[in-house]
Formats: sequence, C-alpha cells, structure tokens
Amino acid sequence: MARQPSFGLAEIAWRWSFGAVFWLTLAFSAAEYLKSLPVSSRELLLLRTRQPVLVADAIARIFRGSAARGIEGIVLLATLLAIGWTVLSALARAALIKSLRENFRADSSSPTEERCRTPWHSLFGLSFFRVAVTLTAVIGFVGTFFLASAVSPAGDPAPGSATLVFLSLILFVWLAWSMLNWLLSFAAVFVVVEGQHTFQAIASVVGLCCRRTGPVLAVGTWFGLAHVVAFVLATAVVAFPLGFAGIFPAGIVLGGVLLITLLYFAAADFLYVGRLAAYVAILEIPETSGVLDALPTNMPGIDQSGVIDQNELILSDVPAQA
Repeated sequence: MARQPSFGLAEIAWRWSFGAVFWLTLAFSAAEYLKSLPVSSRELLLLRTRQPVLVADAIARIFRGSAARGIEGIVLLATLLAIGWTVLSALARAALIKSLRENFRADSSSPTEERCRTPWHSLFGLSFFRVAVTLTAVIGFVGTFFLASAVSPAGDPAPGSATLVFLSLILFVWLAWSMLNWLLSFAAVFVVVEGQHTFQAIASVVGLCCRRTGPVLAVGTWFGLAHVVAFVLATAVVAFPLGFAGIFPAGIVLGGVLLITLLYFAAADFLYVGRLAAYVAILEIPETSGVLDALPTNMPGIDQSGVIDQNELILSDVPAQA
C-alpha cells in the first residue's frame, strides 16, 4: 500500500467510476419517472397551499396508479446495473490480481512457474454470486422489519422485544453477508493465480483457511481493525462540519461532509487492496522460508535435498580442528 499506491488508485478509479454511473443513472431514472406523472391544476393548487394534510393528499393523488410502472423501472435498472457491475468487477479484479502477482514475482529472487490462463467465466460466476448474495441480504434486511413488527402487534405492543429482535436479525444478516462476500472475493485470487474454476476456487479458500489459519486470520484481523479505526475516525471528524450547520451555509456543510465521506471510502479501498495483496502474498511466498533456503546444497553437513546431516562432523564437534 505504501510502495505501490497505484494499486489503490486503480481500485478507486473503477469503483468510483461505477458509483458515479450508478448515482447518475438513478437520478436520471427518478427524474424521468417524475416527469411521467400527470399533475392536474387541482393537485397543483393543493401543493401550493403548503398545508401538510392537503400536500399529502395531492402527492397521493399524483402517485396513484404509477406503482407498477415504478417497480418495473426499478427492476430493469437493478438488472442492468447488476450486469454491468458483474462484468466490470471481474475485469478489474483480474487486472489487479495479475498486477499484484507480477509485483511479488518481480520482488522474488527465485523464479516461479507460469500459471495457466484466467478462466473468465469463473470470475463472472464469482461476481454473479456476490450480486446474488447482496440481493439476498437486502431482502433479508427488509424481512427483518416484518419479523420485528410481528413480535410487537398492535393489540399487545412490545417495543423492547421488537427492537431486540430487529437488531439481532440485522446483525445476523450482516455477518452472513460479510462472510460470504469475503469468501467469494478471496476465491477470485485462486481463479487468477491458479486458474481454477468457480467452485474449485471456493473449495481452495476453505482449504487454505484450514491449512494456513494463522496468516489468513492475521490478515483479516489487522485489516479489519484498521477499517474499524478508519470508520471511527471518519465518524468523529464528520461531526466537525455538522457543528457549524447553524453558522455556515448548508452547501458548505454538505461539502465538508461529502469530502470526509469520500476520504473514508478512499481509505477503505486502499485497505481492501492491501488485504487482497496480503492474500496473494500468502499464495506466492512459500510457507517455509528461512536462512537454510539461501544455503548451497554442496556445503559440508548439508545433503542434496538441503537438509542438515545430523551425522556429519562440524568444527564444533572436533575441538582440535577448531
């Protein structure tokens, strides 16, 4: 992250480009949807009264009968954006992991064998599964409202129990989404580096976690703590411009909040690239490497396989020769 900031900038470039397209498309679709709503002179008169009850009645009349068209637009927009993100994410992930692999191989003194070609359909499959998991998580978040409301019916309200159930379900859905999203994003490393297929790469991630639990757990722990620290700092700093809401204009306050938010997202992208580079390093760097790897095998006391011969006499065993 410190030596090669271009990796983090590349991650920011493609993520923020897609984010800009997403928000612009959403704003354009919302504007076109609002333009299609008919507004009569009576409804316009009710809106101009600025009375909450009359304004609410006018809005209800304007949107009446347009829910089906709005749902169709949302479904179409979500489908197209999901397809675009699936393709763009697969291409960007392949380019970034290949660059990270070449960077580690350039720093390594020992030659490594060339990997096979990247199966693009596997990367597209992983990206598709990430979209499906995210969609399932969104549905789960919406379902928590209905489950929490069932705990507190109108005849016997229990707001404390409803809040506890809602927070517990939200936490469970978030943990499930985080684990599956991490598994699928880590599997892309095996697809690019090892040339494995979708489900084979997922199985390899599970095998690596069982085989090298320490390094994988260390990477997740330290980068997770760094992300939490960045989030806490951003939350604390964002309160500074909000404190001047009554002094400065609203545009300046919102600009400060937006700037801090963008800086936090940039830090999160850099941390994501650093964690991805750590996973690539776990695969590229041998599991056992030390001083013995640099010793020539023709030295006295070391056999052809590089293992020290316990029966070989060394200088410390013969004081006279020493």
